[in-house]
Amino acid sequence: VQLQAYGGRLVQPGGSLRLSCAASGSSLDGYAIGWFRQAPGKEREGVSCISSTGDSTYYADSAKGRFTISSDNAKNTVYLEMNSLEPEDTADYYCAADKQRYNADYYCHVRPAHAAGWGQGTQVTVSS
Repeated sequence: VQLQAYGGRLVQPGGSLRLSCAASGSSLDGYAIGWFRQAPGKEREGVSCISSTGDSTYYADSAKGRFTISSDNAKNTVYLEMNSLEPEDTADYYCAADKQRYNADYYCHVRPAHAAGWGQGTQVTVSS
């Protein structure tokens, strides 16, 4: 499956943004899916993930209460709704999907270590 993340832009602190991840080449059914980010000088980290069965989600502590991950099977697209954005959320955001039986927590923690399978991210800058 090929993934394209988009929707990043400059936003003021406290603002909202919705990122989209459009999949092509395959349905996302049965895929563990996630949003990851990498800030300048930091390692890539898992932000939010959906399990391969689609029945559970995981949010990093930094995302809890502010971000919401969702998927639209008809559009084969995964979204990350981000609210109350903070300067610390500034990063390149990536989406990833793997056809493995992963739960959401595990996927968000192990996927960042994979060197391959990262498409072009979308840049989010939170600044006044």
